[in-house]
Amino acid sequence: MDAASEVRLISGQGVEGSVDRSRRRQVTILEQEAWARCLAETTGTADPSARRANLLVSGISLARTRSRVLRIGDARLTIGGELTPCERMEEVHAGLQAALAVNWGGGVFAQVLADAVIHVGDSVEWEVTEPRQEMLAPN
Repeated sequence: MDAASEVRLISGQGVEGSVDRSRRRQVTILEQEAWARCLAETTGTADPSARRANLLVSGISLARTRSRVLRIGDARLTIGGELTPCERMEEVHAGLQAALAVNWGGGVFAQVLADAVIHVGDSVEWEVTEPRQEMLAPN
């Protein structure tokens, strides 16, 4: 994760200029609170950039969010699933790989639904879908 004040997300591709992506794993997202919790559990210190995710978010839980739509500023991303932390996390700090593997602590991967530019400080929230109203048949 290289620090940037803004990034362009491209529909069906991911972060503009990123070479480590696939059709399914276009964007990777790490939750700041999960990172801090895992470091505290292992008594470690490390910058979130060590996780090598594309985006770092705060104030929202990413655990068990598969298929939900996350809004970051004007961007909409569909969460594809949980990221599995690799052995490189052990190089960052002993025990970190195992700590990140619990409760989606390693973050999520997502697909970009529409082109957008996002900025540091943009709002981050879950898109709420309206429940379907069943039509009642007349008596």
